[in-house]
Amino acid sequence: MNSKDIITLGLGLQAPWEITGQLLDTDKSPHELRLTIQAQRGTRYPCPICGALCHAHDFKEMTWRHLNFFQHHCFITAAVPRVHCLEHGVKQIQVPWARKGSKFTLLFEQAAMILVREMPVLTTAAILEMTDKRLWRIVEHYVKTAMNAIDLSKLKAFSLDETKSRKGHRYVTVFIDLDQTKKPVVFAVPGKGKQTLRVFKEHLVAHKGKAEQVVEVVSDMSGAFISGVKTHFANSSHTVDWFHVVQLFTKALDDVRRAEAKEAKLPKATRWATLKRADGPLTEKQIDALAELMSMDLHTSKAWRIKEMLRWVRQATTVRGAKWRLTTFLNVARSLTADIDLLKPVRKALRTVEKHRGAICARWISGHNNARIEALNGIFQAAKCRARGYRNDDTFISIIYLLAAPIQNLLKST
Repeated sequence: MNSKDIITLGLGLQAPWEITGQLLDTDKSPHELRLTIQAQRGTRYPCPICGALCHAHDFKEMTWRHLNFFQHHCFITAAVPRVHCLEHGVKQIQVPWARKGSKFTLLFEQAAMILVREMPVLTTAAILEMTDKRLWRIVEHYVKTAMNAIDLSKLKAFSLDETKSRKGHRYVTVFIDLDQTKKPVVFAVPGKGKQTLRVFKEHLVAHKGKAEQVVEVVSDMSGAFISGVKTHFANSSHTVDWFHVVQLFTKALDDVRRAEAKEAKLPKATRWATLKRADGPLTEKQIDALAELMSMDLHTSKAWRIKEMLRWVRQATTVRGAKWRLTTFLNVARSLTADIDLLKPVRKALRTVEKHRGAICARWISGHNNARIEALNGIFQAAKCRARGYRNDDTFISIIYLLAAPIQNLLKST
């Protein structure tokens, strides 16, 4: 077996294609191995539309980057024929080692996709010694092709949430299938609000799903989301996920702490001590900060006690118990915050809960637990880390799909 046979085997070349030349260019850095591929004379090629064997009409020289040959960059050059089909006219054939329109071989793209799944795009681009722009094109092609084939015919319940995609008022809204135990993301779209529900409905219908068969939608207390659910998924019930209830009061607590810190000196480590759960992994300084905060009887301590009382509400085991505990919570919280100007953020949060108490209590009869919804935030953070340096919302969405959409056969999507 000579060197040509070894390289032919590595490339997976089959007749009529064969290696006719090889050159190692050491004048370039890194060094480049250039392989020339040619088909045997007189070969007839299949029409890319009907598959009929046709004679070559003319040839066009094309080059693709292949996997490195040891430390050397490797490029494949071939004279690709256009065939003259009696039915479809002159058409360029599709070579077996690369997809249409790509400047890379299939094996190179496969390696790139495997790396992107495990590390940030910029890191992958540096390892492969290519621009991140060209790598993003590869990623977006395979992700888009795989997502076009997704089947949503069994989707009956979904959750949605938005995340900031870039600085300023730039958001991406992500939808997950609540019955999908792994890789739950089924759609993501730039923007937020009511229109995202309309776009998702169109996506659902285009992928064999039906809006009429959706029985439950889980989201936060956004008026735009709720309005979109009523308009586009009229047969479904709306459930407010508990994660956003806690998030609502956590933000209110932090607003109170910030405002009070301008008027009084708070104990050190107060910020993280109050944002964490009371039974969570607190440091010694944070435990001391909470104890000192309680002894000072500051308004921040009242806001913290209200936030912590939510855990008592959540521990209810029945809908009836949840309704009673939520009512008690609201009454106690109102009494703690009445007529105190610094506690306005907490009163606002209480009004929001009062307005949506029916949808909040619906979580006790929902068949979907809160863990998968809370995992959305983890997906967002992981995607932002992997897509560091991403150029636009579409590339950010591609990474979300890559990490969390049911597209396991991604590399077969050529």
